[in-house]
Amino acid sequence: MNGLSLHRKLEENAGLLIFGILCVASIGGLVQIIPVLQQESLETATANTRVYSAVELTGRDIYIREGCSVCHTQQIRPLIAEVERYGPYSGAGEFVYDRPFLWGSKRTGPDLHLVGGKFSDDWHRLHLLDPRTVVSDSIMPAYPWLARREATQAGNVAAKMRALRTLGHPYTDAEIAAAPEQLEGLLEIDALIAYLQMLGTGYTGEETH
Repeated sequence: MNGLSLHRKLEENAGLLIFGILCVASIGGLVQIIPVLQQESLETATANTRVYSAVELTGRDIYIREGCSVCHTQQIRPLIAEVERYGPYSGAGEFVYDRPFLWGSKRTGPDLHLVGGKFSDDWHRLHLLDPRTVVSDSIMPAYPWLARREATQAGNVAAKMRALRTLGHPYTDAEIAAAPEQLEGLLEIDALIAYLQMLGTGYTGEETH
């Protein structure tokens, strides 16, 4: 009878019911989150994973700004169809220096996780300026303004590197000081291509996923 009374009290008191739901949901969330926070493999970079250079980091910012992650994922799931099409599935250690993650969920275009080195710089340049010149049935929009804007216009890369260092990215003072100079004379399209060519290079084929 006490159990029925408690149940009736919960149903009749909206505030108490909401509090109970929040408590149960919080416990369920902690059970999932706490073990992940203590899993060292999620914070350990693969043997070939490194921080982004100043040019690559700028290219990544441009990639985010232009909404590329809306149509392209960067996460190959452990499914036969995806592995056969894109290559070895993604491992956590390959994303240690990605803030924010750009895994995505919608593949209007192909997954780009292992695109680095697959095409030449010239191919990427043509593809960004006029996608139909290299992929006749592409529905990707053109990005001609990337070839007109200087890479230095994409933001203060040195400040971003300093901020990332506080989060554990191993940038040295020398690398941060040299960052603005590395962007001199480059266009935004150059930085974006550098970023694309770096994708997937953290995978060596030796790591256990």
